[in-house]
Amino acid sequence: MHHIIISDIFGKTKALERFASAFSESVEIFDPYTSEMIGFKKESDAYNYFTKSVGLDSYTDSLSRRIQSISKQVALIGFSIGASAIWKISNREEIKNISRATCFYGSQIRHYKTINPLFTTQLIFPATETHFSVAELIIDLSTKKKVTITQVTFLHGFMNTHSQNFDQAGYSQFTQALCQVNE
Repeated sequence: MHHIIISDIFGKTKALERFASAFSESVEIFDPYTSEMIGFKKESDAYNYFTKSVGLDSYTDSLSRRIQSISKQVALIGFSIGASAIWKISNREEIKNISRATCFYGSQIRHYKTINPLFTTQLIFPATETHFSVAELIIDLSTKKKVTITQVTFLHGFMNTHSQNFDQAGYSQFTQALCQVNE
């Protein structure tokens, strides 16, 4: 199985490369900046750069093209905007090689609640979000087939060492769980 890790607005970082190295199978990092390590100092800088230079629609289309260029089955792991990009392609019938996806704190999913994924999708939402009710979104998505939802006690960004909300315990827990699932 080939794994694709779809980055958040920070893009490819040394920390994301360390995360990827935890997997024993084939893995690649897909990011919005064509693998250029930009090294943002603050989340606000990364957000502004992503918004002005890429955007969710462009990132989603690039991800779709990348997945379609792969002939083998893939498992996806996405973070924040990467998770939202996965969600946006999850109902595209032309993409037939995704076996499953794990989506961490994809807050933009709230704008695409009518999507019904065609592959097994695990959504992991944070304890709270600033701009919407996580509990209400979970209720809205809870009847979707092929979707499982977990709400954790951690905050948005808990898997990213560059985030102010990074949580070592949450990171360790989910990294270990993901590696066990993918063995």
